[in-house]
Amino acid sequence: MEIDILSLFPDYFRGPFDVSMLKRGRDMGHFDIRHTNIRDFAENKNGRVDDRPFGGGPGMVLCPGPVARAIRSVKKPGSRVIYLSPQGSLLTAAKCGELAKYEHLILLCGHYEGVDERVLQKEIDEEISIGDYVLTNGCAAAIVLVDAMARFIPGVIGHPDAVQEDSFQEGIFDSPHYTRPENFEGMEVPPVLLGGNHAEIRKWRKAEARKKTARVRPDLLLGEHCEPLTIH
Repeated sequence: MEIDILSLFPDYFRGPFDVSMLKRGRDMGHFDIRHTNIRDFAENKNGRVDDRPFGGGPGMVLCPGPVARAIRSVKKPGSRVIYLSPQGSLLTAAKCGELAKYEHLILLCGHYEGVDERVLQKEIDEEISIGDYVLTNGCAAAIVLVDAMARFIPGVIGHPDAVQEDSFQEGIFDSPHYTRPENFEGMEVPPVLLGGNHAEIRKWRKAEARKKTARVRPDLLLGEHCEPLTIH
C-alpha cells in the first residue's frame, strides 16, 4: 500500500512512523508513507496558502488552488482521497479494515478553520473523523488513522489472529488480559484462565468483554452484533 499525507507540517510526522510495528511494516515493504507540503503549491513566493473566509468570521481557510494541486500531484487511478475532519464519519475498526484494502490512500490534513469547500467537493472521496472533538490540525488524526488501519494490512501484525480478537472486532470490547505472575500484590489471576479448558476460557472471555462493554459503552450493545446486557 502507498500512503501520501498532505499537510502544512511534514515534520510533525517525524517519530510516530519510525518506531514499533509501523516501522517494521514499512521496513518489510507492506506499506510506504510519503509526505507532501501543501505550501510547495502556493500561488505566491511567500508560500501563503490561506486567506480570510468570505462572509467574515474568525480564523483562516486553506485556499482551494494549493490544496487541489497538492492532491493532483500524487493522485492516480484508484487513489482514495480522505480529508481528516471533525465533520467526517467516525473512524471505526470496520472502516480501518475497508481502507486497508486500497492500494493508494491520500490523506489531507486540515488546518486553521478548514479547507475551501469547493476543493472538498471536487477532490475528496470521503471525510473521516477520529472523534467528536476539534484538534489544532489534522496531522494527529492522520497518524491515528494510519496506525489503526495498518494493523489490517497483511503482514504488519506478527500474529494475524490478534487483530480479529481485539476490541470492536465483534462489536464490543476485548476481554481482560493477564500474564505472570499469578499473584500480583494480592490480586490473583482468574482460575478459569489457569485450568486449560479452552471452551470455558472462551466463554469467560466473552462474558467479561460484554460486562465491561455494558459498563463503559452500553450503546455498543444496542447494535446488531449483541443483545443488551444487564449487569446486576
